[in-house]
Amino acid sequence: MDSAGSNRPEDGQKRFVIDLAEVGPGLLPAVGGKGLNLGILAAAGLPVPGGFCLTTAASRAVAEDLEGLSAALDSMRPETTPDLFEAAARVRAFILDTAIPEPVAEALRAAYAELGDDEPVAVRSSATAEDLPEASFAGQQDTFLNVAGMEALLDAVRRCWASLWTDRAVAYRAANGIGQREVGIAVVVQRMVQAEAAGVLFTADPVTGTRGQTVIDAARGLGDAVVSGSVNPDHFVLDTASGRVLERRPGNQPEAGQGPAPGKSGVTDAQLRELAALGAVAEDVFGAPQDVEWAADAAGKIWLTQSRPITTLYPVPEGVDPAAGTRVFLCASLAQGLVRPITPMGLALLQQLSSANDSGWQMRAAGMRPYIDLTPVVRSKSGRRTVLRMFQVAEARSAELLSTLYEDPRFSVVPGSKSPNLFAANGVKLLIQLAPRLAEAVWRPEAALRRVRSFAEELDKLLECSEPATAVQRMDYVERIMGGAFLNVVPRVIPVPGTGFALLGVARWLLRGIAGPGELQTVLRGLPNNVTSEMDLQLWQLASEVRSDPAAAQVLATEPADELSRRYAAGALPPVLQEKLGEFLARFGHRAVAEIDLGMPRWGEDPAHLLGVITNYLRVTDPQQAPDVQFARAAAQAEEKAADLVARAARHGRLRAAIVRLALRRARQLCGLREQPKYYLVVILAALRRQLAAVGAELARSARIAGAGDIFFLQPDEVRVGLRGVDLQQLVADRRRVYERELRRRLIPRLLLSDGTDVEAAVARDSGAPAGGGEPGRPVLAGSPASAGTITGKARVILDPVGAHLEPGEILVAPSTDPGWTPLFLTAGALVMEMGGIISHGAVVAREYGIPAVVGVPEATMRLVTGQTIRVDGAAGTITLADEVND
Repeated sequence: MDSAGSNRPEDGQKRFVIDLAEVGPGLLPAVGGKGLNLGILAAAGLPVPGGFCLTTAASRAVAEDLEGLSAALDSMRPETTPDLFEAAARVRAFILDTAIPEPVAEALRAAYAELGDDEPVAVRSSATAEDLPEASFAGQQDTFLNVAGMEALLDAVRRCWASLWTDRAVAYRAANGIGQREVGIAVVVQRMVQAEAAGVLFTADPVTGTRGQTVIDAARGLGDAVVSGSVNPDHFVLDTASGRVLERRPGNQPEAGQGPAPGKSGVTDAQLRELAALGAVAEDVFGAPQDVEWAADAAGKIWLTQSRPITTLYPVPEGVDPAAGTRVFLCASLAQGLVRPITPMGLALLQQLSSANDSGWQMRAAGMRPYIDLTPVVRSKSGRRTVLRMFQVAEARSAELLSTLYEDPRFSVVPGSKSPNLFAANGVKLLIQLAPRLAEAVWRPEAALRRVRSFAEELDKLLECSEPATAVQRMDYVERIMGGAFLNVVPRVIPVPGTGFALLGVARWLLRGIAGPGELQTVLRGLPNNVTSEMDLQLWQLASEVRSDPAAAQVLATEPADELSRRYAAGALPPVLQEKLGEFLARFGHRAVAEIDLGMPRWGEDPAHLLGVITNYLRVTDPQQAPDVQFARAAAQAEEKAADLVARAARHGRLRAAIVRLALRRARQLCGLREQPKYYLVVILAALRRQLAAVGAELARSARIAGAGDIFFLQPDEVRVGLRGVDLQQLVADRRRVYERELRRRLIPRLLLSDGTDVEAAVARDSGAPAGGGEPGRPVLAGSPASAGTITGKARVILDPVGAHLEPGEILVAPSTDPGWTPLFLTAGALVMEMGGIISHGAVVAREYGIPAVVGVPEATMRLVTGQTIRVDGAAGTITLADEVND
């Protein structure tokens, strides 16, 4: 076998054959992901069957002749599936019909001859975009087992090359944003292990994410049966450190000459412990949890035939000391209606806020999202009660999950343990300070409202930044505001809406046995003093004025939102649209989708989203569906319901009726201010963003970063390093790559343990079924009732509101929502959310607009399909699916 030459990447790419023993770091472009990982395992002393790699140089000898065909694939969009698959079929046919070039065949013959005369081998595809930390491409290319003889080997090699262009592989690359011609393919040829037993092992639980456990599936014979799913293997879960078997579940495997029947997997407990130990070494070698394929021969020796990262695992919280024991974390951004990841600068600000608050709460990043450490709460008897009550109102599904942890001995109550306070270390002192404001909110609500609004003037003065300013001075400003301004907002503002919700609770208590389910929700419809509702209605008014201007209506109907945004920046929109949009942005331009992330562009920077929403509004032709009409109708229904409840309470005593009247009146006056604290926080974020953008521009001019926006992928201390002359472009590029990967992640753990366990996934697995249920043919998804009412309509699943299209009356199905989503609510028939509770943002706004809403519905965006007819019952908290639902 040709083993001459060094281990340098450029040498490997020129050669047709490389022995597995020579493969090492840097040879990915030559041997592909599978070949590289096998070489690394072998170099670490792990048992890998001997063999060689036919490099990507060999496949390129053929690929040069199909440049035109593969170029056509790169020009196609992922959604053009039929055309994409047709082009891929032409590439496959070309490869299978083309003879392997003689120099490649000659090298292959020589390498195969060194393995023995017609030695049975396993022939495995090894693509350069495969078995990578960010995309495993598992099962995308083909493997052929028990290949014997040169002609059979040549045929298997051609089929491996062709498998780079299967429909599934082409579609996978398109979905992951990888260019079709960027990927090369090598072929791994190894001695065939005549397996008595084989299977796969995971060095972390692939379902729950739990690290420190090894999951093994085993079956008799070759491992391809386990990988392909053609047998039900025996299933084992082991504690990796001790090798102790925690769970064993027998499979259903065919006996020789018989149909499926229970049988032995052919693996002993000693072999299970050995597999767990080998997996632990592989994980240590690669520095990440691994998915390993293995085989045990007739002598009982275990061989590792493949290793790839488990790319679906959610990252563990950063900076947690394993010696401190298992800890439990809540995803804070999900609680705020944000599913997408947060930029590093945004996370730095949230971390600063957490530490500056001095409340005892600790925040850790995981998957570029903020997670709050709830462990002290869970281990405190009083903390357990308090947080469970809060979650039952604000995030019902998280409350259910948290209660399951109360039975876990790892989170047992520690006598004398105190939980963190909500706002500060001295909660009693804070309560005394706030008492006058709470009393004012009850007895002088107009004065309380004026005080909340006057805070805006104080905030403007606080956020002033002297100009001109150097980049260092701007960073001083940013860090000063990060550490101080936020602390003034919550205690100054939140007592007022908090009083409203507290009084609503008083009314609920007094109306026990009097008010039916969902009736108090009706009282919260059409609330005044909600800045987000005011924003949405002003945007509707803008659309109404634009509708009557032919020039404005024409450009909205014919030009894409991105082009309209460009024209706005240039001052080139029709005058009415230009002026009215400018007026709107003057007040609300600091807002954005995912606005709690400092790194997200504000609407004032790019109003494309708003222009798309205005275009949607122009489709509303029924006067009764006009949002201002619906809002007024909802407010009237709320007042009518409040009067009815007071009248019913009067039958049980005049004093009770008087208290209910006061409580409901104040709830309507004050609860709308729930949005005000966040509104002020976003004002602060916009001021910080302006200063950071100016610093980013300076870093870009000096080529420390590629563009001004890259500054949001740095942290403040890193920005200062860049200002001293350090090149940060590679750091930014690495973080952007992780950020793009996290953007594609659909399932975000609500509760995450420090060992990587997704609590919801673990609960679902243990219960044997996902949340929901229902009868066959008419399944029902269950969540928390958030806004009463029943409606039947077409579902519209929307994962990102930017550029989203929602027809009037369609049912909006979303992961969660923040104020950036609410313009869509104005034309929605109902709302279904995966996250949230009855006081979450989406629920509050849905009630105010009088549309039915169900929140906290697990996997709603995956179990519901756009265009499907569904029935939403906002009082029962259910969604009924059917091809046709009869009212």
